[in-house]
Amino acid sequence: MKSFEYGDGEIGSREILYAVSSVVIGVGIFTLPRTVGSATMGSDGWVSILLGGLVALLFAWIVAKLASRFPRQTFLEYTATLVSRPVAIVLTLLLAIHLMQFTAYEMRVVANISKIYLFDRTPVEVIGLLFLLVVVYAVANSSVGLLRLNLLFLPIVLFAAILLLLMNIGYFEPENLKPVFSTKWTGYIQGAKETVFAFLGFEILLIYIAMANQPEKVPKAAVIGMSIPILLYSFVFIMVVGVFGRTAMIQLVDPTIEIAKEVEVPGQFFERFESLFFTIWIMTIFNTASLSFGASVIAIRSVFPKIKRIWLVFILTPIIYLSGMAPPNLIRNFEVGTWIGYSGVVFAMLIPAILLGIAKVRGIKGNA
Repeated sequence: MKSFEYGDGEIGSREILYAVSSVVIGVGIFTLPRTVGSATMGSDGWVSILLGGLVALLFAWIVAKLASRFPRQTFLEYTATLVSRPVAIVLTLLLAIHLMQFTAYEMRVVANISKIYLFDRTPVEVIGLLFLLVVVYAVANSSVGLLRLNLLFLPIVLFAAILLLLMNIGYFEPENLKPVFSTKWTGYIQGAKETVFAFLGFEILLIYIAMANQPEKVPKAAVIGMSIPILLYSFVFIMVVGVFGRTAMIQLVDPTIEIAKEVEVPGQFFERFESLFFTIWIMTIFNTASLSFGASVIAIRSVFPKIKRIWLVFILTPIIYLSGMAPPNLIRNFEVGTWIGYSGVVFAMLIPAILLGIAKVRGIKGNA
């Protein structure tokens, strides 16, 4: 008799695929056209997006390959096998801090944008707190349930994104895409650098793959999951350039939301499509924040297993809230985001590559 598929506390490759896409597709899509467009000419930014996406895809595969090499082992356990337990404890706690900061940044950005487009009379602090409380409610429960929630939310988010692109076809001007391939190679590299930051988040695989019931399928699922945001970001960039042109695009703070403003629903029964679009997009930001917060909780509990999950969530929540609200303005918050991007490169690319190299050289592999 077949066991109950969703009652065993494990996840399959499909949950991993959805989790990777959900955690990567977040607030970065709002500003990516501006940051990439500032470094490139015409519509050449799509080249940088693909370059940065391929780099992120490669390292997502490395992360998945590393974690799947040690099935059902936590990040602390297999890192201790490779580099000693004291070093593993330090790396685990630093990874948890990075994920907490990532959660705080997502909370602050969603609060700032919500104030601009949805709740102009509500303080940012209140919006951020309410959003974080919803995240806390999700994280306080089962991690497996949190991962499966992506199966519901991600299709809705992708549908909204595709609908946005289709409804802007009438405003698309092919002339705005010119000049083509006129960017210097340094511009492509700079644009790719900005893009890599937008594709971070897949480092959560270091934590969640321990729950996978078929670890050997995880690397393929991670690659497919990363391919979805790469394609989505490329199409969004081309559409934004085609609608606004590069000159206007790089002057906008959130170009992706601005093209949602251009949409006119037939019959004029709904005049603010950008509000609907952003409201739906909050789902994926919720997924990103919840997955990163949940991963930080798991990481810390692997070091301090006697602390109950619910109490740890309550302890970390005010720390995350105060950290997210610490930057006094948008500029400072963007600077914090840049530093989080650098720490993300360390935990999503540098450390996994080193650990996988050590495992390969020493021939260390976990037991299935």
